[in-house]
Amino acid sequence: MTPTVTGVSRPGFAWAAPAAVFFGFFALLPLVLVAVLSFAHWDGLSAPRFTGLDNWNKLFDDPVMLKSLGLSVLLTGLGVAVQTPLSILLGVWAAGPQRNRAVLSAIYFVPLLLSAAAVSVLWRAVLDPNFGVPAHAEWLFGDGNLFGAQSSAIGVLVFVSAWQFTPLHTLIYQGAARAVPRVLYQAAQIDGAGRVRQFFHITLPQLRNSIITSTILMVVGGLTTFDTVLILTQGGPGTDTTISAYYMYQKAFKNFDYGTASAIGVLLVLVATVISLIVVRLSGYDRMRSTMEGL
Repeated sequence: MTPTVTGVSRPGFAWAAPAAVFFGFFALLPLVLVAVLSFAHWDGLSAPRFTGLDNWNKLFDDPVMLKSLGLSVLLTGLGVAVQTPLSILLGVWAAGPQRNRAVLSAIYFVPLLLSAAAVSVLWRAVLDPNFGVPAHAEWLFGDGNLFGAQSSAIGVLVFVSAWQFTPLHTLIYQGAARAVPRVLYQAAQIDGAGRVRQFFHITLPQLRNSIITSTILMVVGGLTTFDTVLILTQGGPGTDTTISAYYMYQKAFKNFDYGTASAIGVLLVLVATVISLIVVRLSGYDRMRSTMEGL
């Protein structure tokens, strides 16, 4: 006689209450206050003055703002395109039984332990056109000033972000690859499938949920990148790398226009939310259900 499991139900709300209070106080409440401030003029000293949609009208009439939004989307798309294949390949490799895998993985994950500011300072020194590597490798870097043109400056931002954050997504794919049932690979070997076919027909489909999760994290992280741009390019040359998060910083802490800066922040939240929902919707992730739900 097969025993039956009884008394299994979803955990009560009390279990989630501490996290819900923390999220509400440190995330939702500031977001609401910023949204309110986006309809006011405030210089940080005097009392806020309600101005209606003036901040939003100025925002969409500002060519620098529209350009910064396009640059944010571009950098985010390039980040996803570069980091996703790298992290999938490295994650699948790190999940294997090969020799010295643990040591090499530990070394590779070191950038993940550093702050974005520290990483940016490091690469700013390494890529300095006067004293860094480009100054001694003109055959590869030309005049050596990678921060003097938009294309090369964007390339540096994409490279530095990938160098730091690819290990995080590699860790996600490593855990997911280890969870793939070995019996699937054994059956494929019996049918004569090689490693390449196993990767594309077994591994990748099994990593689908992890790919969606990783992509959403990349989108949110890419749209809110700030310190890397602040330290590496300062939005230059000109405004060629002035992304929306950096432009928000300029409006708030250089121009003391906190109302417009708040509007930029709300717009970034909306853009990140819409893109994330599109990814979830198109992937069918919202229709998935766990077979262990409630346990």
